[in-house]
Amino acid sequence: MTTNARGLDLPVRGGKLREIWDRRDLLGLLVRRDLQARYRDSVLGFLWTLIRPIVQFLMYFLVLGQFLRAAEGIPQFAIFLFAGLTMYSFFAEAVQGSTSSILANAGLVKKIYLPREIFPLASVGAAGFMFLVQCLVLLGGAIIFQALPAPVEMLWFFPAVLLILVYGLAFGILLSALNVYLRDVQYVTDVVMMLAMWGSPIVYAWTMVSDAFRTLGLPSWALEVYTNNPITLGVLAFRKAFWGAGTAADYPDNLLMRMLIAGLVGLVLLAVSHRVFTRLQGNFAQEM
Repeated sequence: MTTNARGLDLPVRGGKLREIWDRRDLLGLLVRRDLQARYRDSVLGFLWTLIRPIVQFLMYFLVLGQFLRAAEGIPQFAIFLFAGLTMYSFFAEAVQGSTSSILANAGLVKKIYLPREIFPLASVGAAGFMFLVQCLVLLGGAIIFQALPAPVEMLWFFPAVLLILVYGLAFGILLSALNVYLRDVQYVTDVVMMLAMWGSPIVYAWTMVSDAFRTLGLPSWALEVYTNNPITLGVLAFRKAFWGAGTAADYPDNLLMRMLIAGLVGLVLLAVSHRVFTRLQGNFAQEM
């Protein structure tokens, strides 16, 4: 059963996934529209998708690594930093874009029936495209700086992306529905995403945090809470795929098992988020 624009139940063979799959062409159009809107009326257009991450890469290497001396003690610092930022940016853009996606498509929501989940999914898809472009820049930088690990280590790319994708979808779907009823959600999300960046080992190493926790005499469970943050796990695993200078001491024990547990929790969260979304979507048109 699905719900139409008036809150009436409509039977759809195959369920919600089949309904979204049947509208995959529309999903693709929405993704392209989101991407085109970023560089509308721009002379260079989609070339900016390459220019921006390249400039970011160079700035991180020069400003943070060389001028601010953040690179001291961290070999191949530019790759170390850009890998973490690439993974984090994917999550942040997916969640922030999804949060405002229903309101941004108010005209479609009010006029026609279609699965409302398609709007946050389109935002995640657009974020995924930008993420892949950044991955190409990261790969190129890692090759130039000779920072790539052994080929088998690069397989960490897949569980890292999958973990962040699950949580990006879960939070994106949930917040997109809540934002229709409480518009402050999108602004709170922006602040939380900013805090999440500094609450994850992106511009600093995980070992710095573990050493600081021990120096301060904090309980071991506090470090476990920090380490098992899905963003932290995703960043660490993604970094293993591109940063060959890292050693076993730069990562927590049993990283893959931690990611598996976090992934299972994320799937439960995704199911709960979709359940909440389904309950709230019946009054979307009226609230907008």
